[in-house]
Amino acid sequence: MSKNLFGQVLVALVTPMTADGEVDWAATEKHIDYVISNGADGVVVTGTTGETSTLTDAEKIKLVEVGKSVSGGRAKIITGGGSNETAHAMQLYKASEKAGADGVMIVTPYYNKPTQAGVLTHFRMIADATDLPVILYDIPGRAGIAIAHDTFVRAAKHPNILAVKDAKGDLAQASRIMNETGLLYFSGDDSNVLPHLSIGATGLIGVTANVAPAAYRAMVDATNRNDFHEALRVHNSLEALQRALMTIVPGTVASKYVLHALGLISSPRVRLPLVGPEDAEAARIEQGIDAVGDIVGLSFENFRPDRNAAAGGALPKVAGTTR
Repeated sequence: MSKNLFGQVLVALVTPMTADGEVDWAATEKHIDYVISNGADGVVVTGTTGETSTLTDAEKIKLVEVGKSVSGGRAKIITGGGSNETAHAMQLYKASEKAGADGVMIVTPYYNKPTQAGVLTHFRMIADATDLPVILYDIPGRAGIAIAHDTFVRAAKHPNILAVKDAKGDLAQASRIMNETGLLYFSGDDSNVLPHLSIGATGLIGVTANVAPAAYRAMVDATNRNDFHEALRVHNSLEALQRALMTIVPGTVASKYVLHALGLISSPRVRLPLVGPEDAEAARIEQGIDAVGDIVGLSFENFRPDRNAAAGGALPKVAGTTR
């Protein structure tokens, strides 16, 4: 098994924004401190949940810098996102390393649909371009292709490639990859965190952890001390929250809606083409929150959703990537 340079409780961080769609840097600092203070070992900035597709390169690099500043060594700052263009991804990760990132998460090239040879070359060239430890991100639902087992085996031979984030939920494949490659395994499917941990996964990179980081810390800690009953209790307590955040609208949208309703971020705004929940969707999220019981470190006593603030999406002043 690879040495764990990342921690166990990693948050796939949302990127807080102002009502007009600009990154809210003060709210970002506050939110990073919130998740770290409540048990996160690591923060993945500029990932899918962080709206990487609509962040500029300059914003991505600044998110690393802000994360490092707020963290103060308390947690690892990992940069996600990357690009489906290998050269661009290499450029981004080199810049992220200079900005102080502790690791990189490389997503499978999306939209291009390369062969497995292309996927492996993409991973290897990026891993060659930086000295940072690498997490491979397997999410076929978004990328359009999965990472094949043989590709994992071959990629794991690279000295910088140490881990995988799995968003497929295939426990049989997860066991095989852990057994045959020695890669650290991070659950990328919130509802499967405990099942993944039970078969030897290292930890999680979670969306729901934006809202309930202390609960995921408690679940992992219980697992580490072989207290299955306590881990299961926490797992069950999170189920309704996971459904509310992950099954109605994109996790980014619902997480920002709930974080804003809890007073943890200043605005629920997302960037187009993402939009805030429509009334019927917002009602379902709110009904889902009503079904949430006691969760470690979290209270919905002051839950005040604002559908008007969340409505629609924003166009940033600077569009696209800066290259």
